[in-house]
Amino acid sequence: MSARTSEEITSVLRTAVQAATWAPSVHNTQPWSFGVDGDEIALRADSDRKLRTGDPAGRELLISCGAALMNVRLALRALGHEPRVRVLPDPDRPALLATVRPGAAMTADENTRLLYAEVERRRTHRAGFTRLPVPECLLETFVADASGEGARLTPVRSEAAIRVLAAITCAAQDVQSQDRPLSLELIRWARPPGSPRKDGVPAESYPRAPRRTRPHFAQRDYAHGHPWGSDADQSLSVSTGVVAVLTTKGDSRQDWITAGQALQRVLLHASAHGLSAAFHTQALEMPHLREFLRQELCSQEYPQMIMRLGITFDDGRGVRRPVAEVLEER
Repeated sequence: MSARTSEEITSVLRTAVQAATWAPSVHNTQPWSFGVDGDEIALRADSDRKLRTGDPAGRELLISCGAALMNVRLALRALGHEPRVRVLPDPDRPALLATVRPGAAMTADENTRLLYAEVERRRTHRAGFTRLPVPECLLETFVADASGEGARLTPVRSEAAIRVLAAITCAAQDVQSQDRPLSLELIRWARPPGSPRKDGVPAESYPRAPRRTRPHFAQRDYAHGHPWGSDADQSLSVSTGVVAVLTTKGDSRQDWITAGQALQRVLLHASAHGLSAAFHTQALEMPHLREFLRQELCSQEYPQMIMRLGITFDDGRGVRRPVAEVLEER
């Protein structure tokens, strides 16, 4: 492969940033910004988009940015470059989460092309799933995906453990719904029908009247009393799906970024096989409940995400800010 010109490298880097913007983030806050200087992409945390009440330590923010970093890595590989990544490269600049440079020329393998094709297709689901089963071989692949990134994905097999996770999610949701600062923070990121905003959770991305699954995992109330939501048929959305927990051995800022990269690799692989994921972070935002889960259900590892995986016929529309809003070029 011949050496690329500076203009070609700039185009590759912009494409990688464009891919990064499609990463999932808590409440679709998109809490990142990027800088391109020469042949280097800098990924930074955008503190203005941090959930100061729900995520004071920035754990969910860094998981979101870790997912964006995974997309950058995939894009560079898909475009013919081995990414050279440094995570948290400068202790004196805590907002600088990673730098990425295009390294040696390479030819993208089939798996890279498969995952990269899902970057803009992947969608977060906010309801039940169909009864169509998730193949066991796929779950094993997802477990390997997470392990390869330094995290652990555990499909929950025990019905008792699933009931505990469902109950603790519902309890956390009920408590948080009575917390005015948390509710106001959620309202900030809820979008009414027809909103032109390119961030937050659009009213069309969740059902107006979701079917309850058994056991039931509570969803966020983004409508907060308004008759918002999609009227799409919910008659087939009756299954909880496969419940899984993503954990890490440590709970540092680097571990949170690792969790985000592992999560996104799993989500893209799931999307490539027609699966979607629903996230439940309410209990993980309450330190005592998160510690309970760590000790009782997570083998002393730190839970970073509770999710459900399944098959749905929902084909919602994603919204993202344009690259010009998140990228600074020198």
